[in-house]
Amino acid sequence: MQRHDRLYALYDDFDADALRAHQDFVDLFPPVDSRVALEYWESASEELADRKDEIRAAFPDDPAFAAVAARATRDQAFTALDLLGKYDRAVNVLVLDVDETLRSAGSTDNEIPRATLHLLTEFHEAGIPIVICTGQTLENVKGFLSQGLGNELVHSGDLSVVYEAGTGVFTPGHGPDTKQLLYEDLDESVRSVFDEVRSRVLPSAPDDVRRGCHLQGNEFNVTLKPNYETGSERARGLIDDALVHLLDLLADCLDADAEAVRAYYADADPEIAGVLDSEGVAAGNPDAVSDDLRATLDRVDVAYYEADAAEIASRELNKVVGVEAALDVLDVDDPFALVMGDSKSDLRVMEYVHEHDAGVAAAPEHASGRVLDHVQSTDDLVFDEGAADEVLRTVWALERLA
Repeated sequence: MQRHDRLYALYDDFDADALRAHQDFVDLFPPVDSRVALEYWESASEELADRKDEIRAAFPDDPAFAAVAARATRDQAFTALDLLGKYDRAVNVLVLDVDETLRSAGSTDNEIPRATLHLLTEFHEAGIPIVICTGQTLENVKGFLSQGLGNELVHSGDLSVVYEAGTGVFTPGHGPDTKQLLYEDLDESVRSVFDEVRSRVLPSAPDDVRRGCHLQGNEFNVTLKPNYETGSERARGLIDDALVHLLDLLADCLDADAEAVRAYYADADPEIAGVLDSEGVAAGNPDAVSDDLRATLDRVDVAYYEADAAEIASRELNKVVGVEAALDVLDVDDPFALVMGDSKSDLRVMEYVHEHDAGVAAAPEHASGRVLDHVQSTDDLVFDEGAADEVLRTVWALERLA
């Protein structure tokens, strides 16, 4: 019997839904000081073990089937088996965005769900390193990771944080390599531009931007965030205004024509072009941008996240560069990564692993259009908003089957 047929038999002959319910209960049962509750948990654990033993006895040639059925649905298990047939290897590192990926303002109240956190601990215990890859500041990330995953995992030496979209890498437990400030490798001509933009970005801003936005506490990137709720109409209008302000300020700091700078970034990013058009702000002809100006702008990235942030960052420092540095510290020399994300900065990592045959990509259903296009055209690992565990369960099954 082929493995696909045996997997069909597994889900046809056994109540996998009940098995998963028992596994989730045992995994996620909150610690309570109650003898009755503890006895209930022990009873569920014994029932779970008995059900797994029945599956192992029925499929002696597939000892992983019990673990697969306990965490993966039928569809997730078959997706895992298809991925194994396509790539002939398991994922050996997780590269995970946080906001609107592991957690969602819309459906998880900006908390990483317990099911997702528990699965991450399971991957950790299976020896799979975790790279948290985010645009957030390091201090923000350290706080919720320690609270959600625990200090022991965070400081295990097998977790790395790529923060501020690749300007730095933090890998606790690695001595002098624990914190790498990648922006220090940039030459002074670029760093000085960021220093000037940062010093002037709020004092020179229009009244609505200065009063309605705040400067995120980055080490290097210059990021304007709305004071209003992310995703709201007020936030959308403010970030559109902030984007125009950043473009014009960058032009002023470079002593360049504002229309030329706008034209350069509008030509590179349709979303930026759309904002400029809706704001009624003129952009020049991108072909008229001088070679000298283009050489500088090629090193400076302007990013727009609708109703969320407007940002100036270094093109030489992005999530790909950060992930490469993290993998080097974690000693992952032949990566096959699960990359999960929702934005353009995550897309770069997805495209990188695809081009190097070094992993698979997954995204939430509300990800940006270009991210969804990439994910759907590769392995179609699209998950519901706030339900990152759907893909983690699939990859867990892939790891077990491999």
